[in-house]
Order: sequence, then C-alpha cells, then structure tokens
Amino acid sequence: MSDTSTHLGLPYLMAAQAQKHVTHNEALRLLDAMVQLAVLDRTRTAPPASPAEGDRHLVAAGATGLWAGWDLNVAFRIDGAWLRLVPRPGWRVWVVDEGVLLVYDGSSWSGATPSALQDLTRLGLGATADSANPFLAQINAALWTALGTAAGGTGHLVQSLNKQASGHDLGFLFQTGFSTRALMGLFGTDQFRLAVSPDGSTFLDALRADPASGILEQPRLPRFKAYTNYDNYIDVDSWTTIGINVTDSNDQGDFDAANNRFVAPVDGTYLFGATLMFKMNASTAARMSGRLLINGSTVLRGSQGENSGTHRSEATAIWLQGMAPLEAGDTVELQGHFRAHDGYVAADHTSFWGVKLG
Repeated sequence: MSDTSTHLGLPYLMAAQAQKHVTHNEALRLLDAMVQLAVLDRTRTAPPASPAEGDRHLVAAGATGLWAGWDLNVAFRIDGAWLRLVPRPGWRVWVVDEGVLLVYDGSSWSGATPSALQDLTRLGLGATADSANPFLAQINAALWTALGTAAGGTGHLVQSLNKQASGHDLGFLFQTGFSTRALMGLFGTDQFRLAVSPDGSTFLDALRADPASGILEQPRLPRFKAYTNYDNYIDVDSWTTIGINVTDSNDQGDFDAANNRFVAPVDGTYLFGATLMFKMNASTAARMSGRLLINGSTVLRGSQGENSGTHRSEATAIWLQGMAPLEAGDTVELQGHFRAHDGYVAADHTSFWGVKLG
C-alpha cells in the first residue's frame, strides 16, 4: 500500500505511526497550497528577494537558483522555505496579476477558455440571457474584424442574416430606452426598408428599395406639384404672386395652397420649377416675366426670365427652374410680371413644382 494519495500525493497516516500529527499537518499544508490554487504571477525564473509566507508562483521556463528544474511547477513559500508542487493534468490555476485562468494538460499551461462552444441554448455577456433574448451582450463597444490571409483567413468579412420566408421580419432595431426609434431591414416583405419613429409605435418610411427593379424610393421626401385653376390677371409693371391654389401632389403637405407658396419643413437643398402660360388681355405686345421668390423678398438666383417676343395667347410660355438652400420655415412663391401691357397667366397651364434634393 502506498503511503501517499494517488492524485495529490498527500501523506497517509500509517498503522502504529508515531507523531501522527506531523503527517496530518503535512497533508493539510499541501491541501492549503493546492486547493483553489492561485499564484501571484507566472513570469519568474528565480525566487523573489523578499517573499511572504504563503506566496505561490508558477515558475517560468528556464528556472535558476533554488527553482532550478522547477519549470512550469508551482513554488510555494512555507515555513521560510520553498516547496515544489508538481502539477498533474487537469490542474487549474488563477494568475492574479493577469486575471487569467490556466489549465495544465500534462506538458504546458494554457488558457482555460474553450476554443469551441457548441449547441448553447443561451449566452449572456455582461448580463443574463433569457428565452426572449437567448443571446444578450451588455457592453460599450464591439468589433468584428476579418481574419487576414496571414492567419489563414481570406481577409473578407461577410455577415449574413436569414429569415424563413418573405412574410417574416429580418432587420435591425435602433432604440432609446428600449423604445424603437428606427428600423432597417426586410419587414414583412423582401423590400428593403429604412423607417424612423417619434414614439416607438408610429413608423415613417424614409427609404424603400424595390427588390425586383432596384429602384430606390423616398416616400417621405418633401415634393409637390400645383397649378392655378383660374386666369390670374397681372397689371402692367406689377410683380404679382400667382394664385397656385390646386395641388396635383403634395407629399408631406408642405405646399400651402391657401397662401400660394411652399414652406420648407426642414433645412436642406431644394429644386423648384414653374411654367407660366401667357393669356392676352388687350395686346400681344405685352412682355411676360416670371420669377421664384424666397421669403417674399429674395429672388432665387437664376430663376427669373422674360419672353420678349410677340405673344400668342395660350401658346406662349416661360419655364423657370432654380435650386436653393433653404432653412426650415423658408417660403418660395411664383410671381408673374407684364411690362408694356397687362395680361393674364392662364388657368390650368400655369404650374409650380418643387422637391427636396438633400
């Protein structure tokens, strides 16, 4: 019968042994050193100059002096001397100065974190995962980086998200206080969608992409087309706002037909255009002009023009176009002018349109 235990080499009390307390205390001392094993470090090849009682170190390769031949063993300071603990496969040690857990495989110490985790039902990082969120990470930053060719990878990084069928949802939710403020993905169809929400329940589509054609739509883009449904009389030498009082389209409702003007909903760059159709009052020699006016006072540069030839009633027209940076609340209106003689701009053929570009 051996006088030491099989795995930890603890001394046994033997029959008729004298001073049994010595053997018992030796076994307790070894247990105290090996159970819940933690070492101060794993980089030393020689003992520190002033060790404290109970200190433990994982001896680095190339050990010298009192630790010579103790490579990868545990040095334990007890009763003013160093005791060697020879590890066996499966031993685990916590390295205090690095905050890492190591395991001994019979020839070397390596990280105790497994290289592969398979068939997990839940994983929580910094928080507790549950059935609703089987993967949960409570962190401040995350990084996905491609495995380079030098490490055996391709250098590419592609992340795939898959849903069972077209009618299901697939995408990302962006939240404030767990209330969704934006979503991006394929929701209920295979049409790509980017939508925003002011309250987490009402969603406004900012972008939609048709999967069949690739055409990108901005359904909430401010845009309008409007016209006048009556002949607008304009006196000679008098710039007059045209009564653009009927809308063909008015996305976002930013054209104010009651006041014959467009009101910018947000800051941005806008493109405007207009058509003014001449209608004679008394003379075809009237000279018709048109312009786009910002905030009732500033002419949109490049938008003013005149037709100075002899007019044919309901056949002569001016086309205006201009681009302008506007601030929210700025207004744009269409004005007409006659010199030499008065006249009309014709109903149904005089129109005004605009769209936000960016």
